[in-house]
Amino acid sequence: MATLPFRDINVHASTSHYAFTSPSSPSALTLVVDRPSGDLRLNDGALLGGKRVSSIAGILGMIKLRLDKYIIVITKAQPMGRLKGHMVYRVIATEFLPLRERPLHDADEDTYLALLKTFLKSGPMFFSYSLDITNTFQRQAQLDPSQPLWKRADDRFFWNRFVQSDLIDFRSSGSRHQHGQQVGVDPYILPVMFGMMEIVNTTVKSSPLTFALITRRSRHRAGTRYFSRGIDERGNVSNFNETEQIIVLNDSSSGLGGFAGGGGMQNGKVGDSSGKETQIMSYVQTRGSVPVYWAEVNTLHYTPKLQVRGVDSALSAARLHFAEQIRLYGENLLVNLVNQKGREKRIKEAYEQMVKLLVSSPVEASQRDQLSDEKFHTLEPSGHGQAFDKLHYIYFDFHNETKGLKWHRAQLLLDQLHDALDRQQYFRGVDMPASFEGRLEVRNQQTSVVRTNCMDCLDRTNVVQSMMARQSLNRQLTDLGILSRGDTFTSDNAFEFLFRKLWADNADVVSKSYSGTGALKTDFTRTGERTKAGAMQDLQNSITRYARNNFMDGPRQDAFDLFLGTYLPNTASSYPVFVDKRPLLIQSIPYVLAFSVFFVFVATFTRRLPDAAVLPLRIFIIFWFIVGSWCVKFIFGNGMLYVNWPKLNPRPWATEGYHDAIQNVRKDKIIGQFVARHERGLSASRYTNAEEGKKRIE
Repeated sequence: MATLPFRDINVHASTSHYAFTSPSSPSALTLVVDRPSGDLRLNDGALLGGKRVSSIAGILGMIKLRLDKYIIVITKAQPMGRLKGHMVYRVIATEFLPLRERPLHDADEDTYLALLKTFLKSGPMFFSYSLDITNTFQRQAQLDPSQPLWKRADDRFFWNRFVQSDLIDFRSSGSRHQHGQQVGVDPYILPVMFGMMEIVNTTVKSSPLTFALITRRSRHRAGTRYFSRGIDERGNVSNFNETEQIIVLNDSSSGLGGFAGGGGMQNGKVGDSSGKETQIMSYVQTRGSVPVYWAEVNTLHYTPKLQVRGVDSALSAARLHFAEQIRLYGENLLVNLVNQKGREKRIKEAYEQMVKLLVSSPVEASQRDQLSDEKFHTLEPSGHGQAFDKLHYIYFDFHNETKGLKWHRAQLLLDQLHDALDRQQYFRGVDMPASFEGRLEVRNQQTSVVRTNCMDCLDRTNVVQSMMARQSLNRQLTDLGILSRGDTFTSDNAFEFLFRKLWADNADVVSKSYSGTGALKTDFTRTGERTKAGAMQDLQNSITRYARNNFMDGPRQDAFDLFLGTYLPNTASSYPVFVDKRPLLIQSIPYVLAFSVFFVFVATFTRRLPDAAVLPLRIFIIFWFIVGSWCVKFIFGNGMLYVNWPKLNPRPWATEGYHDAIQNVRKDKIIGQFVARHERGLSASRYTNAEEGKKRIE
């Protein structure tokens, strides 16, 4: 039997150690973390004498900051529902246990802790004690279920892998107190997934089933919208998400009755009244940033500057990326939804050039209509002799084809992909009756995946993915005999509403974790129609995105980098990391603008005495109006100086842009001479972390 994480853990805190025990497993070894060293050991039997005993749901991990190391424990978890009999939980609350009895504090340490606590509070994280939610059901069927849960976890979606590294290293090689492998620590290692999960017990055409939607966000190259784009040298792309749509039939744990099946199932009946098989069907899609080196540089303008490096420079990285995608998913249908004109055209062309370099002797084809000069553009390999010939590129001019609220025209893409989607199939497995480890007997496998992208891999991508999921689900329900041939679940109003709700919720969760707001165009996902009210909501979200991406995403990116281990705090240096190093004059201009607005407002709306002179007041208003206007012009003319950049792992283009902006300010006729005086004191340490930290390459 596999070693599963403990469902209940008690923490015994004393001045010399933290001891973790499981009340339901009294014979299990006690995990001891010595204070303040952080050394790990396993103790045979409980350690008594703790001053405080508390109950936790699990250990999220351990993290070392500048002054101290902390154990992060899950103090509250919310049940989300059962999937194939296994309860899944969402992390609701966490606590940081310092190893020092008297915690040390300074400004940077407090900022590190605040970043992590905010990240953990807002980040949608899920776990299960008995089900590997980091892997699709198809991958689970290929794994050894006797392995500990954390060893089976998909490394891409094992979000607390870095903070669990102390426990994992101790498990693998022991410590100075205990040598060799320490299998007793396995139940304390709990893998956590970041993303979206909803599980609902429902019916379709009076047939009960469990409907679930899971989106797993990759921990590699994770970050926020404008601070994480494209691909890195290890083949990881930004905003990579794997979405799995699942239906489970005859799940006795769901509280609903089983489904006897119909005559449409080609591989045998689902079950009968005497013995029903537990059926699992799933359909997987992926999304991820365009795999070339590119970035969008914030300048406070609504549309950031687009930078695209030469395609050849990213070829080796793209090979790594697609080699992994082909190994995991088989054939890749690369659906590109960016615009064919304007600023997005460069991204489209770079992607197509990359595919041409990867596949052998690519064959191109284009279609046009009255709405678009290039409605479709496909790239197909002429042979099948190499691994990358499993890449099939399909461009669809989404915006032009659907403009004017004609969102039904997105169906044209599915029509174009019809044959490929038909060959793709879906996963189907049944529980093996004699297996105590939950093994699945595979009846059918999904042989390819649709990898969809737009610029952000959010709004357009959400619409297309929900339409593909709908088509696959109709096919599954038809094969099961729940739907008759040619029928769709749209006629079941309750399930249609549920399907739209789950996919719209998925769009919002994925969008919020990347861009900071809910998704655009979710009115179409929720209702099937594009409405004016939805367009107004999109406008509000777009304005909010602008504000968050320019003024609030820097700390969010820092939190990603800190939690995932791409930045390691330097314990040997006392130099402040988060202090604003810009010249004071540049820092003061937004405050001058605020005073100008205040003075103009007060002078305009304050009642004056009947005999008061008008001219001085008008001069006062005009003066502060001119000052405020100059401040606005200066701020937007030197926007890179006022974007809230990440401070831990600075982006190269941010460093370059910052210094260019400083040079431009020094040429300013009004304040340039004053800024130049700060040249010696100006430090780039806000944008370069060579001394204050280092990147961790795992």
